[in-house]
Amino acid sequence: MKATCWMGRNTVQVQEVPDPKILNARDAIVKITSTSICGSDLHLVDGYVPSMIKGDILGHEFMGEVVEVGKGVNNLSIGDRVVVPFPIACGACNACQNQAYSLCENSNPNAWMAEELWGHSTAGIFGYSHLTGGYAGGQAEYARVPFADVGPLKVPDGVTDEQALFLSDVLPTGYMGAEMCNIRPGDVVAVWGAGPVGQFAIVSAFLLGAERVIVIDRFPYRLQMARDKAGAETINYEETDVLDALKEMTGGRGPDACIDAAGLEAHGHGVAFAYDRAKQAAKLETDRPTALRQAIMACRNGGIVSIIGVYGGFVDKFPIGSVMNRSLTIKAGQTHVHRYMRPLLERIQNGEIDPTFIITHTLPLDQAPHGYEIFKHKQDNCEKVVLKA
Repeated sequence: MKATCWMGRNTVQVQEVPDPKILNARDAIVKITSTSICGSDLHLVDGYVPSMIKGDILGHEFMGEVVEVGKGVNNLSIGDRVVVPFPIACGACNACQNQAYSLCENSNPNAWMAEELWGHSTAGIFGYSHLTGGYAGGQAEYARVPFADVGPLKVPDGVTDEQALFLSDVLPTGYMGAEMCNIRPGDVVAVWGAGPVGQFAIVSAFLLGAERVIVIDRFPYRLQMARDKAGAETINYEETDVLDALKEMTGGRGPDACIDAAGLEAHGHGVAFAYDRAKQAAKLETDRPTALRQAIMACRNGGIVSIIGVYGGFVDKFPIGSVMNRSLTIKAGQTHVHRYMRPLLERIQNGEIDPTFIITHTLPLDQAPHGYEIFKHKQDNCEKVVLKA
């Protein structure tokens, strides 16, 4: 089969690889019909996530048709159309029983690696390095889905691939980012990053009762999408001082909640950004916390900072004094996708959310390297690339 493979830093190729096989009674094989490139994939391509091996298959947002099931999978049948959550969850451990599916205690065979870096392991994740299990991803023609009796969600007739695909990751991620803000009617929420996750965080914040949402980014086409499609107010951080602007827009108080949807490769300008780039290049810190620092400093006293942008390791100059002295709450996490898939599918069917607005490019799988290029470098106003296998 064809698959999109990591071949080294900044190198992605579509190659012929062996077809996946059933390895466990709870496995299923899915023939991919639609998959997509996520901002988190860029962290792999850019070399910021350790333990990638040449030839690893990328991709954690995918859906398709079930073509084979193991003997232990009784809830799926051949021919079922399913969307697959990016975390792999067993459904039986303490974390899964508490719906903390991205923390599954049984799905990461390389848990020892994650424990050395993070103290404890996360769940296994499709196509996201050997740190999270070394599972083959879904930017391919077929994928093996472990614990298929727990993860995949059947997609009903009448719901298109484009409507369902983002239930695998970015829609639940944006929603969880907003949910962690404990939004009350009248709240003002600020979102750093107007990529796909940021767009869905905006939409979700409004669904959960926010009165105003302000998004911070530097690309005019992303800011325009946030205004026209998601209803946000916008700040271009290359033209405006973000902290001053947010104070002015909130009567000096600051947003009630701040969502970091940018993560470890956040951009900025000035001395602080140059400092982070230098430390990152010298391997003295792994992640650039530009957006996170701003979110903390901007948030009103007693507010919530929600982190859904991916961070992999360690940051410098973390403003812990601001967090402690101003009674801020920080909430973060890889998304517990299974928890949100069905409720968000219902919102899609009811017309409350149209996830398709973020799609700007649809390409065949063969053109995945081009998709990565335009997505990474923000060419041709690229917001989200969907690949058709």
